[in-house]
Amino acid sequence: MNQAPVGSTRVLSVDPALRNTGYAVLERQEGGRQPVYTALTYGVIRNHRDLAQSACLVAIRRQIADIIAAHRPVICAVESVIYVQSFKTAITLGAARGAALIAAAEGGLPIHEYPPTRVKQAVVGRGSASKDQVAFMMRALLGLTETPPADAADALAIGMTHLYTAGTKEMFGDVLREI
Repeated sequence: MNQAPVGSTRVLSVDPALRNTGYAVLERQEGGRQPVYTALTYGVIRNHRDLAQSACLVAIRRQIADIIAAHRPVICAVESVIYVQSFKTAITLGAARGAALIAAAEGGLPIHEYPPTRVKQAVVGRGSASKDQVAFMMRALLGLTETPPADAADALAIGMTHLYTAGTKEMFGDVLREI
């Protein structure tokens, strides 16, 4: 078991999809003038296109549960439901999202949701940023040695958005309540 150090926050973030679910575990450590952000792990849960939907959902839940057990995050951040034009796509995406959320709930994690435009605004500065821009910024902000795959980069960005938001609330909580 990998426990978070005192004075740190560890978040599991998920960008759900049936075939390619992005995930990341990020940590914010306090102590100096500025918090330090670290990617402990990130990647993509890939389900083969020939795998039945039910088997994909089981794989997503199981692998997210394994990540929780290995890294012990205290919070889960996930991309909120997005508008899609196809009902079939919406149902499939919702099922994948549900599998990830069940794993987080079973792990006792509170779940926070962030819309895609807010995530892009937080990490790139533009709500309409491209996937390539998000991946580039995740590499730069976290000091990664490689540019993460798009789905993993999205999960990293969701986690960073939560850590930025949580840090802002901690620093300016009373002021934010008054606004």
